[in-house]
Amino acid sequence: MEPTDELVDALYREEVLSARRIPPGQKLLDGPSLFDYACRIMEGGIRDQFPDADDERVQQILRSRLALGRRLEDGQ
Repeated sequence: MEPTDELVDALYREEVLSARRIPPGQKLLDGPSLFDYACRIMEGGIRDQFPDADDERVQQILRSRLALGRRLEDGQ
């Protein structure tokens, strides 16, 4: 059963309202945690893509992808 557009909109709206209730200082403190979480997700994807890579190689690939993301954001 697929979710309806109305349900998706309602869930998104609740997510936005919930985020707006978080104090700005807490949002600032949450940034590093969210970045670490995103890196762990990326590491999982790298491990799936390169199952034979050891931890050091996974970290190298992660750093490379983060650097590429920064270059793309900077328009280079």
